[in-house]
Amino acid sequence: MSKRVQRFAMEFIALIASIVIFWIPLYFVIITAMKSPREASLMDLALPQVNLLWENIKEVFVYRDYMLVRAFYNSTVLTLASIALLVIVSAMAAFVMQRRTDRFTPWLSLLVLMGLIIPPAIVPTIWVLDGLQLFKTLPGLILVEVALGFPFCAMLYRGFVASIPKEIDEAAIMDGYSGFKLFFKIIMPLLQPVTATVIVVQAVTIFNDFTNPLYFLPGVKNVTVQLTLYNFTSQFVSQYNLLFSNILLITIPPLILFIFFNKRIVAGMTAGAVKG
Repeated sequence: MSKRVQRFAMEFIALIASIVIFWIPLYFVIITAMKSPREASLMDLALPQVNLLWENIKEVFVYRDYMLVRAFYNSTVLTLASIALLVIVSAMAAFVMQRRTDRFTPWLSLLVLMGLIIPPAIVPTIWVLDGLQLFKTLPGLILVEVALGFPFCAMLYRGFVASIPKEIDEAAIMDGYSGFKLFFKIIMPLLQPVTATVIVVQAVTIFNDFTNPLYFLPGVKNVTVQLTLYNFTSQFVSQYNLLFSNILLITIPPLILFIFFNKRIVAGMTAGAVKG
């Protein structure tokens, strides 16, 4: 078998796998969101007799006094604030870990690596947030998201910082730059590729987060987009047409973000890995 045939076979298998894994579930979500309650309850792949997508979307938006609008606002604030803190804190920590050469540096790296391995503890985190009077508050959940995303972002930034020659630091110090001025004026602009990767990956992760808002931000006024899925499911009755309309609405923003910035994600991660 020639290399061209092998390559064609691998591409064909990858195409079929992507259709099965991604496009068929997306197709199922879209057509179910178009159906009436009776048709949606069948949970099949048949096309709807009448397209009710727009009516279902309007009903989802007005449900429970426009809860979905409030959820989009909360999720947007949560995502933007968490990303801003993550970028600054992770980049600064990575710069210090990469540039320092004393005996504490390996232990610092080990602690960051442990953050990727050890799972988060729900009850102690709630206890700490309650002691700080941040439980059931948006700032408290922002701190949780930053803490959970910090190890991955710091390691990604550290690999990219390693590609920046130390001579740049020394030249900047000779010109009078030091401390925060050195980092924000010289180093941070050089981290734009990996920063784009961190922003896109973490934005999708935080926006789609379900468990952390459920545990640390309970309450109707604090609802995020993922928690609105509870509106249309119960023990005895489930409105699948509205449920999948809701899923479609909350899937569109991260999907668009991922599609348009997919190349930036790959470029930032591979640059950090190869140069690190």
